[in-house]
Amino acid sequence: MFKLLRIFALLGCLIGVFLPIPSSAAGPTIRIAMTPAFLHDQHAMLAQWRDYLQTHTKRPVEFIQRDRYRETIDLLQQQKVDFAWVCDYPYLVLKKDVNLLAVALHQGKPSYQAYLIVPISDTTTRRIADLKNTIFAFADPYSNTGYLSPRFEIQRSGADPATFFKRTFFTWSHRKVIDAVASGVAQGASVDSYVWESLAKVRPDITAKTRIAWKSELYGFPPMVAQRNVPAADFALMQGVLMNMQNNAQGRNLLNRLNLDGFIKGSPKLYDGVAEMMRQFGEP
Repeated sequence: MFKLLRIFALLGCLIGVFLPIPSSAAGPTIRIAMTPAFLHDQHAMLAQWRDYLQTHTKRPVEFIQRDRYRETIDLLQQQKVDFAWVCDYPYLVLKKDVNLLAVALHQGKPSYQAYLIVPISDTTTRRIADLKNTIFAFADPYSNTGYLSPRFEIQRSGADPATFFKRTFFTWSHRKVIDAVASGVAQGASVDSYVWESLAKVRPDITAKTRIAWKSELYGFPPMVAQRNVPAADFALMQGVLMNMQNNAQGRNLLNRLNLDGFIKGSPKLYDGVAEMMRQFGEP
C-alpha cells in the first residue's frame, strides 16, 4: 500500500508538470479598445493579432471595439480597458488620463495625413474651399482628419466652418466616410490617409470611385495608449511585444495585414500640430 501511494504521488507531480496551466493562472485579461480609426471588418486578422499577443504576453487578451471615439475615451477614463488604439485628437483630450505606449510606422513614418476626397466624377476640386455649399461627410466629432482638420482649413481660408457647407453629417467611421463619397451620398469628405490606403489594398473597387483632391501636412500617427493606472510591468510588457513584432515572422505577417511597418515608442511632440489646431477652436 505504501508503494502504491508513492506511485500515485509521483503521477500527481508528473501531471502537474505536463498539463497546461489554467488560463486564469496566466494573469488577468489584457483589454485593448479599438476605435473606428481601425478597419472594423478585418475580424479574422484581429483574431490572429489577439492570438499573437496572447502567445507573447502569456496573458489572455480581449479586443473591445466601439463605434464612436467618445465611447473609447469613456472606457479609458473609467479604467475599463488597459490599452487602446486611439486617434491623435482623443489622445490629446485624454492626455492626463493616459500614457503614450507606442506609435505605428506607416509607409516608414510615424505619421499620416488628412485626404480630402471627392467622387471620381469630380475632376475640378483641388481644395476644400472648392466645396462650398455642398454636402460633406464627417467621420466623428473627436476625429482629427475626419473633423478637426477640414474645419481648420475652412477657418484658415477665412470662412466659417459652421455655415460653409450646405449640409453635413457624421458617418462614425472613416470607412463609411469613403463609402459615402464613393456612392455619391456626399460630395466631399476628409478621411484618414491610413484607412484610405489600407482599404485601397483590400477593396480597390471602392476607393477607385473616389479621388484624392488634396493632402494635409503630416500628423503624428494615431497612437497606442495605456490608461494611467496600468502597472509598469504590464506597460513594459505590451510595449516590448508591439515593438518586437517586426523582428518576428508571424509579427511581420500581421503588420503586413495591418498595412504597417512596425511600432516605435514615439514622442508626445508628434502631436503638437494637432494640439495647435485644437487651440484655434478653444478645445482642450
